[in-house]
Amino acid sequence: QVQLVESGGGLVQPGGSLRLSCAASGIIAILVDMAWYRQAPGKQRELVAVITSGGTTNYTDSVKDRFTISTDNEKNTVYLQMNRLELEDTAAYYCQAQTRFGVQFWGQGTQVTVSS
Repeated sequence: QVQLVESGGGLVQPGGSLRLSCAASGIIAILVDMAWYRQAPGKQRELVAVITSGGTTNYTDSVKDRFTISTDNEKNTVYLQMNRLELEDTAAYYCQAQTRFGVQFWGQGTQVTVSS
């Protein structure tokens, strides 16, 4: 089993920055990919960014050049640095981890609200 705990959400003005953290515990060795998803009210959950065990990253187009996903393997933590935040970035953000067999684990989510 794997447990994921997100933190770092909050209220920020447009153009501001936040860094989300996701601390993983449990059987970490079975994980291959880590990702951040988000879900805005009335919308489907969407993939924001993913990082593989080899360090390859991918981003949804709307956050490219603004968001950065990274990991600290010593701390078993994945981060999402979010810069130049926009109103449309308002959502609940979820950390997800996946094993090589496609088993997925999810965190409880952290709210990001961008508002002036």
